[in-house]
Parts: sequence; structure tokens; C-alpha cells
Amino acid sequence: MRRYGKNPDEDDIRVRPNRKGNRPRTNIRPKHEDAADGMVLTVDRGRLTCLVEDRVVMAMKARELGRKAAVVGDQVAIVGDLSGKKDTLARIVRIEKRSSVLRRTADDDDPYERVVVANADQLAIVTALADPEPRPRLIDRCLVAAYDAGLEPLLILTKSDLAPADKLLEAYGALGVPYAVTSREELASGDAALRVRELLDGHVTAFVGHSGVGKTTLVNALVPKDRRRSTGHVNAVTGRGRHTTTSALALPLTDAEGWVIDTPGVRSFGLHHVDPSRVINAFPDLEPGTEGCPRACSHDEQDCALDAWVADGHADPARLYSLRRLLATRERREGD
Repeated sequence: MRRYGKNPDEDDIRVRPNRKGNRPRTNIRPKHEDAADGMVLTVDRGRLTCLVEDRVVMAMKARELGRKAAVVGDQVAIVGDLSGKKDTLARIVRIEKRSSVLRRTADDDDPYERVVVANADQLAIVTALADPEPRPRLIDRCLVAAYDAGLEPLLILTKSDLAPADKLLEAYGALGVPYAVTSREELASGDAALRVRELLDGHVTAFVGHSGVGKTTLVNALVPKDRRRSTGHVNAVTGRGRHTTTSALALPLTDAEGWVIDTPGVRSFGLHHVDPSRVINAFPDLEPGTEGCPRACSHDEQDCALDAWVADGHADPARLYSLRRLLATRERREGD
């Protein structure tokens, strides 16, 4: 058997070919400085629909991004065929830094975070006043998620022709959350869309709510030229809506600046990812009062300094009640 020395440079030495290619491995990634800017409109089974200038382009994620996934609302860099023609496919090579991320988990015990949307600055929580009945615990959880993500919350109450809105609005009045109340007749006439559009103008707004509350119907009224075809109904036995929206979709507002992002209906909104200590940031009138709190104060215990702060007239007691109610939602299930 022939043995080679330290410098085997003879011509008859055979080199085993690399089955994965002969290019040397490198950690240097291409910069793609000529990539075009785009926005992810929807994601469906690995294919991403993006807006590049005024064209809708189909794209897929580049392998070099690894496990990093693009979601609806992401600003991305795209290379390849950007014509938007049928059967063409571009490639997303970079996901730009996000200004905000709305997350949720399946439940409070699930450590796996699901990114709902990226780069939104407003969260519209849509709930029906009847058929199905409102679920205040789900509203509270969405509010906590919005505050944690740095999004401004907005409450939209639908089907006011079936039940009054006074009781629900009173429960959230201390939070100062903007709201709109709509009826089915107003949606049909377009009056509801005009009022809601004023609250959405200039914002990127994600819509969340459980199935059957009229979320997609409202989106259809806001963007009639790009309306989502399917709308659902409420099961008369269970009182729950049926899922009609299966993927998030970003749509430009009609007759206004901004975007609306319709998301699939949710039946739970887990808050495993939320640090309760950050919820206080949404209460600037109460935050100074926490300086006298004991270390790691939950703000719902006997030695909490907020009680004295409120008693001295620095803030409305209803605000402290609202804070503690939101903090407690992380320990409760939506159906409780």
C-alpha cells in the first residue's frame, strides 16, 4: 500500500469529489446591496406575497436566512424576478429590523411564541356585543399583549343592534382606550366604515378577535376593492364563530393612509411570553408611584406603594383597579 508524505503533490493522487459541490465553505454572506425593498402582505405554505413599489410579487425565503421567518407586516429585501408576472418567484434575502412585534402563545403554559404581525403600531380588538357574547378576559389579554408590544390599543364593538355597549365601555373607560361602536345596518350602509377609518388613518393596524364577531366583515367594508370573500356565522348551539380567515393579510386602507391587517380568529390568547413587570409602562400616571414598592413587587400585594399613591390623590382608583385586573389576566384563562 502506498503511503504519502506531508506534501503529496504527485499528479496521480486521486481527490475524492465533494458531493455537495466544490465551493469552499464561508461564513461571509452576500450583502445584496441591489435588493429591492418590499413589504410582506401574506404568507401561505412557504410562499410570501410581497408588495414591491406598486407590484405584487411572489417570493420565498432564502436559505441563508436560516430559521428566521418573515411574517405579515415585515419590511424585507428582495432579489430575483420582481416583475410580478404569473409563475415568477423572487427571493427574500433580508428581513429588516422590526419596529414592533405582536406575539401570542397557544396558552399560558406554552413556551412557543407565535408572531402574529410585525411593524404594526395599533391593535384593534374586535368583539361583538352579542351573538357571540363578549369575552372580557380575552379583551384583557389582548390589551396586555398590545401594551407589552408597544402598540396602541383600540376597541371596536360590533352588533350594537343586538345589545347595548354601555356596560362594556364602562369596564374599560378608566384605561382611556379609543373605541368605536358599530351595528350591522351601519356596516351595510358604510357609516361604520367611515367612523372606524378615522381611527385607522395613518396607522398600521392589526385586527384581532375571536371568530364570528364580524372582524372580516368590517375589513371588507374598510377595503371594498380588496375585500376578503368569506365571512362566517355563529353556531347556534355552541355560541362560537366559525373560522373563515385562515391567514393574516395586509391591505391598504381605501380613502385613507395606512394599512389594516386582518388576522385569523382566535379562541385563546396565551401570555406566556409577557413579563408582567412591563405592563405598568402602559400606565404613566401610576408608574411614578412604584418607586416606593418593595423589590419584585407584583403591584397586587399588601406592601404595594400604589395604594398610598392613589389614596393621596395622584391617580384615579379606577386606573389602579384596571392595572391589577390586567396583571391578573396572566393567571386566568379566557373562559374563567
